[in-house]
Amino acid sequence: MTAPPIDQATLDLAVRLTREAGDRTLRWFRSPDLAVEAKGDGTPVTAADKDAERFLRSELLIAFPDDGVLGEEEAPKTSASGRRWLIDPIDGTKAFTCGVPLYSNLLALEDEHGIAVGVVNLPALGETVWAGRGLGCWSEQGPATVSDGRTLQGAYVMSSSFDTWTPGQLAAAADAGAILRTWGDGYGYALVATGRVAAMVDPIVAPYDIGPMPVLLEEAGGRFTDLAGEASIETGSGVATNGHVHDELLSLLRSVG
Repeated sequence: MTAPPIDQATLDLAVRLTREAGDRTLRWFRSPDLAVEAKGDGTPVTAADKDAERFLRSELLIAFPDDGVLGEEEAPKTSASGRRWLIDPIDGTKAFTCGVPLYSNLLALEDEHGIAVGVVNLPALGETVWAGRGLGCWSEQGPATVSDGRTLQGAYVMSSSFDTWTPGQLAAAADAGAILRTWGDGYGYALVATGRVAAMVDPIVAPYDIGPMPVLLEEAGGRFTDLAGEASIETGSGVATNGHVHDELLSLLRSVG
């Protein structure tokens, strides 16, 4: 049974709120006064991360008081509606703290049918890519679609880091003719959904890191799974492609992983 489309008003609100959260982060971007703290897991967090998530949670509470929330910086909020919002206020905090404009703000809505809304906002670049189930994938340029390359030969493959790739995986990807780059995090997925690159691989992620990606890729004509080929955001990895190279890339990564 086909899942029903999400309503346009919910998608429009998600896009607006994510852009507003992104605009708030620009107050701290490249600021000499930016303070960087270390969380318990050693990853960085800033006032911009905390402010953007607090803003989104506050606005979502007003609009959808019964919905749950899973965010990176605050405790989960239990759902009374069966729906859950996923928030990564700054995906790519390390890039943000270094003044690199490739960080993003991520917002997604999950209901009983899966991910229904996904937004990747790139405030320092002035770009947003968004999708709603049954409503298509969009950017400021209009409808967004994946590329049509059929093999990894000459295809750009992104990753947030190659530190977690094995030497064998790196060698196999190079042997297949893939061009490897680390334009990663949410930016890498946005590049796939808009047809600028063929694939994005995230060997280690949390659900809020990849919340928007299933609907973003599906509505753009691509494919999203984990490294095992399962269509899930809960299993700790993410792979997004134009669909044509998906099986080839998964097979390559598994064969030497």
